[in-house]
Amino acid sequence: MSEKREPFSSLMLYHLFKWSVVSPMLHVYFQGKITGAEQVPREGGFVAVSNHASFFDPPILSNSVGRPVAFMAKEELFKIPVLKQAIRLYGAYPVKRSSADRSAIKAALECLKEGWGVGIFLEGTRTEDGTIQNPKLGAAMIAAKAQVPLVPVSLWGTDQIGSGVPRAVPVTVRIGAPMSPPPSTKREDLEAVTENCAAIINEMHALGR
Repeated sequence: MSEKREPFSSLMLYHLFKWSVVSPMLHVYFQGKITGAEQVPREGGFVAVSNHASFFDPPILSNSVGRPVAFMAKEELFKIPVLKQAIRLYGAYPVKRSSADRSAIKAALECLKEGWGVGIFLEGTRTEDGTIQNPKLGAAMIAAKAQVPLVPVSLWGTDQIGSGVPRAVPVTVRIGAPMSPPPSTKREDLEAVTENCAAIINEMHALGR
């Protein structure tokens, strides 16, 4: 039986980090605007699917949906004392580089059973302008296996933040209505949902600021 919410200790740590660091930076430094947050499920697992253009995207996405969101992290980080406990509390899950797809899906499914939201960037990597051109099927596969909704999220402006000291650029986050998971793991079902999700995210991104 799946949990209704993420672990209490992780939820408390999430809110501490959100209100002390991420939210002030998003709303003041990046003049952040967020729309559609009320559409995020308040209970149960879900897959937050987003475009990706900056290293700052994971905390911005998690802050914006109002719930902790688990993201994959390389396995080596989980061998470092103290750090491994901290990133687990924040919802990171280990992925082996040699078998990223299999281990990522297995770990994400475990997080969903524990009541977490799982964050997946639809392109699988950062893009220069933040649009999605080549969406991968991983998010749809995970949603299909867990039978949880997908929540499309557009991050606009993060492509201008940079990879070093973040530039103070306007950022807008738009959250779409939850989408039903694919009815099966057949490729045609995964592709249909993935293409629809990418189209929705790109449409929201095209709205700009």
